[in-house]
Amino acid sequence: MTPPRVLTVAGSDSGGGAGIQADLKTMLALGVHGMSVIAAVTAQNSLGVQGYWELPPEAVRAQLDSVLGDIGAQAVKTGMLASPRLVTVVAEVLGGLDVPVVVDPVGVSKHGDPLLAPEAVQTVTSRLLPVATVVTPNLWEVEQLTSVKVEDEGGLRPAAEAVLALGPTWALIKGGHLPGRPVDLLTDGTREYRFSAERHDNRHTHGTGCTLASAIASYLALGEDVPGAVAKAKEYVTGAIAHGFPLGAGIGPVDHAWHWR
Repeated sequence: MTPPRVLTVAGSDSGGGAGIQADLKTMLALGVHGMSVIAAVTAQNSLGVQGYWELPPEAVRAQLDSVLGDIGAQAVKTGMLASPRLVTVVAEVLGGLDVPVVVDPVGVSKHGDPLLAPEAVQTVTSRLLPVATVVTPNLWEVEQLTSVKVEDEGGLRPAAEAVLALGPTWALIKGGHLPGRPVDLLTDGTREYRFSAERHDNRHTHGTGCTLASAIASYLALGEDVPGAVAKAKEYVTGAIAHGFPLGAGIGPVDHAWHWR
């Protein structure tokens, strides 16, 4: 039996904790077949991002055409896209698909290193978000995309409305950086769901955003609706954070295989 197929379009993390590597590990852990289109290559470890190089648009387009033209996908997740040219290429292709698209609007790394050119932000908002089924910004990314600054849990709904105005069907506003018990808000403008989880005292959280978005895409490919996929993805990533482990001299990754160990 061929498992459901999920495609990630993102950057490579040479340290293995985030990006394409985290996406594929998540997909394997959740029982789907992961495929990848590499948009950029980073030199990255537990201390930060030492550099990145985007691939030519024609190379990204060729990967998309190759995978989707033969194998196909039942869900797509996007991550680091680096530049306006790459965002445009990816948005053009994904706009022609009839499958769920989960957009993780990656702006910076866990260490604060920029992964999206400033001039690409407008392209993300105008081209990529309108083709998204779900967009999963953290609070910094909300501010980058909409200029809305969230100070407390009460600010999550206005942030979600600002994101939805850019065109996605659902917005998942991640409130993990707020003080107190972490709460995420999911809404399509009519229905609203809040997801709370225990806050684990573990600094090794590299790859959290990539892992959550990939888990959502995986569960959508497995047949869940958006609220169900987000609920299950939250459960998975909370366990991965709880079991995050030290690696190198800096911030280690979440454990994608936590429920196997």
